[in-house]
Amino acid sequence: MSPAPKPSKAQKPTSASALKAAEPPAPHYLGHRQRLREKLTAEPKALADYELLELLLGQVLPRRDTKPLAKDLVARFGTLRGVMTARPEALCEVKGFGESLAGHWALLAEIFARLGEAPVRERQVFSGPEVVAEAARARIGHLAVEEFWVALVDNKNRLMAWERVGRGTVDETPVYPREVLALALKHQASGLILAHNHPGGDPSPSIQDRDLTRRIASAAEQLGLRVLDHLIVAESRHFSFQDSGLL
Repeated sequence: MSPAPKPSKAQKPTSASALKAAEPPAPHYLGHRQRLREKLTAEPKALADYELLELLLGQVLPRRDTKPLAKDLVARFGTLRGVMTARPEALCEVKGFGESLAGHWALLAEIFARLGEAPVRERQVFSGPEVVAEAARARIGHLAVEEFWVALVDNKNRLMAWERVGRGTVDETPVYPREVLALALKHQASGLILAHNHPGGDPSPSIQDRDLTRRIASAAEQLGLRVLDHLIVAESRHFSFQDSGLL
C-alpha cells in the first residue's frame, strides 16, 4: 500500500500569530477611550468636560470616535450642564447627534429629575416649601416651555401626589383653577403647593401669575383646602409667594 501524499503548502494550517498579524489594527480611539476610563477610575476630577462627554457618547456609539462630537457639543452649548439640559431638537442640530443619542439624553434627563425629586417623594412631612422648590427646579427649571405642577399634601403636610397639570409655551401655561382643585379632591388632599417654571431665567411673578394664584387660593378656601405656596422656578433660583407675603 503506497503512503498517503504529503499535504501541499497551500494546505498547511495558518498559525495563530499569522492570523493575528493579518487582522486590521484596532481603531485609535479605542485605546484613547480605555485610557479615559482608567483616568476616570483613578482621578475623576482630572477629566475635562468634553472627556466626560466622550465616555458618555461612547456608550451609545461604541464604534465611533466621539471626541469631535463631544467638543462640538461643548462649543455649541457652552458648558457640560448646557449640553445635558439642552432641548432635543437643539442637540440634533449638531452634526453626528442622532435619534439614538437623543433617546439616551431623555433617559438621563429623567434620571436626573427623579434624583432631584427624591427629597419630595421620600420625605413624609414637609418642613417647608423649599423641598418642593428643589424638586421643581430639577424637574422643570431647565425646560424651554412652561409647565405647571402641584404637590398635594394631607393634613399633616405629608406628600400625597406630585403631578403635572399643564404644559404650555415659552411664556405661558394654560391652567384653570378647577383642574387644580379637581386633582386635590381626587386625592382627598388637605393642602397644595403650586409650582411652575419661567424658561427665561427670571422667576419674578407676572401679573398673570399673581391673578392665577389669587383665583386658586380663593376657590380652594371655599372647599376647605390650604394653598401653602406658589413657587416659580428657574434653572438656579426660585420665587416663593409665601415668603414674599403675596399669599
